[in-house]
Amino acid sequence: MASEEVIYTIAYMLISVCLVVPPNEFRAAGLTIQNIFSDWLGSEDIDFVRYHIKRSTATILFHSFLPLGYLLGYAFCFSNSDLLQPWKLQLFWQISITVSILLPLISGILSYYWSQNDWKKHPIALRASYHGDSWQSVAAIIDVEFRRIDKFQTGPPGRRVIVTDSWILQTSTYLMDIARQDDVHLNTIESQNFNFTDESTVGVQYISLNVISVNPNISQFTIRMNATEYGDFKAKLRTQIINVRNIIIQETITERFAEAFRQQVVSNGVYRLPAGSQEPDSCIGCMQVPANIKLTKLCDDNNVGDCVSCNCRPMWCLTCMSKWFASRQSQDSPQNWMSSKSPCPTCRSKFCMLDVRLVAMTRY
Repeated sequence: MASEEVIYTIAYMLISVCLVVPPNEFRAAGLTIQNIFSDWLGSEDIDFVRYHIKRSTATILFHSFLPLGYLLGYAFCFSNSDLLQPWKLQLFWQISITVSILLPLISGILSYYWSQNDWKKHPIALRASYHGDSWQSVAAIIDVEFRRIDKFQTGPPGRRVIVTDSWILQTSTYLMDIARQDDVHLNTIESQNFNFTDESTVGVQYISLNVISVNPNISQFTIRMNATEYGDFKAKLRTQIINVRNIIIQETITERFAEAFRQQVVSNGVYRLPAGSQEPDSCIGCMQVPANIKLTKLCDDNNVGDCVSCNCRPMWCLTCMSKWFASRQSQDSPQNWMSSKSPCPTCRSKFCMLDVRLVAMTRY
């Protein structure tokens, strides 16, 4: 019996997590708060702010019933009638039952309180009211701008960043951040680079920015986005982004690939010029830095595969070679670039990323 109870507990926890943070499969099946309560929530496109006021309320109510659902399911699956007589149970179960009942009760009372006077006391309505005479007047402006097709949107469904002509909005599970563009300044605070993701082997860079409002009633909040979307985000803003930490933002797929290419080349080891050989000239691609790349077959034995050792002397720098390599790949399949091959830009000998080595100026 104990093992069955453990299995039930694990299964209920997994289902609960999927309901709180729905994966793509649950979203495709319509198992989300938005779909379950769609008739009551209305249309996000028509009534954006009110929609999220109702959505956050429904989410709090739904999540508050999960602990009680666990206990009721436990009593039903294992015919445990003692759960219906808590005074006979141990202290742990008495506390669990009390909390599981109090959570939906408190959530219900809170939701009813928020709904009075046309949701005037709801946290999202309060945040909107700080920008005007009433939350309804501010919501009307936001609703109109949200319906325009030129707005900027990014982020997963549970945490979207939306930039309209006048507003920066961020939705979350229980709240929504609202800031007027004319009242804020933005600071770039962090950059996270991932060499591999579940969608691409080229890697991805995420940028975090602080949104700070001069309105004392508006708390600062942090938004996060893919670096490839940074240009579109910046174009929609009416204010400047301050990058005091001088974070390098890789806005294009080529820039992200160049960083992954550099890391791979560094791990390939160095090539030492033979004694008496000529010093490398400037890179013939950019003419700005000395050539520092040598193509030597390292990926396999000399007689295996398509790659061959290039006999050209070093003529290209690392940056130009990465751009050349990227330019020879299918632009529709960047996830395959890391494992692809390219011809040498000088002699057309085929090579892969494992064959690219940095030139060490110390000779044999």
